Amino acid sequence: MSNLQSWIDNNTYHHSEFWDLKKLVEIKEKKNLKISLCLPTLNEEKTIGKEVIIFKSEMMERYPLLDEIAVIDSGSTDKTLEVAKNYGADTYLASDILPHLEPKRGKGENLWKAIYQLKGDIIVYVDADISNIHPRFVYGLLAPLIYRDEVKYVKGFYDRPLALSGGIRSTGGGRVTEILVRPLFSLFFPDLTTIIQPLSGEYAVRREILEEIAFPIGYGVETSHLIDVYSKFGLEAFAQTDLDKRVHENKPTQDLGKMSFGILQTFIKRAKALGILEKADHTTILRQFQAKRDHYEQKLIEIIEDERPPMIDMEEYRKKFNRK
Repeated sequence: MSNLQSWIDNNTYHHSEFWDLKKLVEIKEKKNLKISLCLPTLNEEKTIGKEVIIFKSEMMERYPLLDEIAVIDSGSTDKTLEVAKNYGADTYLASDILPHLEPKRGKGENLWKAIYQLKGDIIVYVDADISNIHPRFVYGLLAPLIYRDEVKYVKGFYDRPLALSGGIRSTGGGRVTEILVRPLFSLFFPDLTTIIQPLSGEYAVRREILEEIAFPIGYGVETSHLIDVYSKFGLEAFAQTDLDKRVHENKPTQDLGKMSFGILQTFIKRAKALGILEKADHTTILRQFQAKRDHYEQKLIEIIEDERPPMIDMEEYRKKFNRK
């Protein structure tokens, strides 16, 4: 078994493993941990109310895993903040936090300012546009951090495939992950290909990690987190949890192009700073994922992009067309 497959086996969980929420709360309190939930928003009035209701009732009142629930908003023009506040969340405009700074609009700004505004030893980030919201989006991410002190950063992934008649189905991230990020990681950061959905917006992180890394304001924030945490603390700092299914609106292709462009800028900046682009060996192995029953495995595919020389370099061509 490869080291990477060993990491996948030892650091990949399913939320159902953490069904005993009473025990989870007991360990959290024994370790004297404070935990904050951040919901970054921009015009999410349709879904934010349900998220706040469920997390407040189940994760604060019934099982007190969370010590605060906060909405950090980019300047919504709908009733996002009003709805969130009415249902019991603390609400903040990102521009009002550290107001002496030039205001910037983007999800990464909200996530970064949450570190300043919130009190938790651990911050859980959950996107505010999830239609099938469930408490597992919180406890599934928190549990590895509560149970294992060495874990620093837990990513969520979704759409757990079912094995049909013992068969296998491919699994992984969305379109930008599979077309851009996983190929880039395969080339330059093979260890990070173990993260099944690197661009997922659901993750839980210890404060001492968050305060040491930079935050791109826009689309590159999740990619930058993985590279920066890996560079500082290694792969063992990570774990990941299968959250089953996440329902949200798909983005149009043009928006994915914008996302990809932002991610690529973030990636190149970090790869240059780390000297990766200059010293990296060119690999021909693409690392994707497949699930066999409830076991996730990496699928290694060799893709060799051979090239032909300019035709003018071919002696036969020069003779045929009388080129010197």
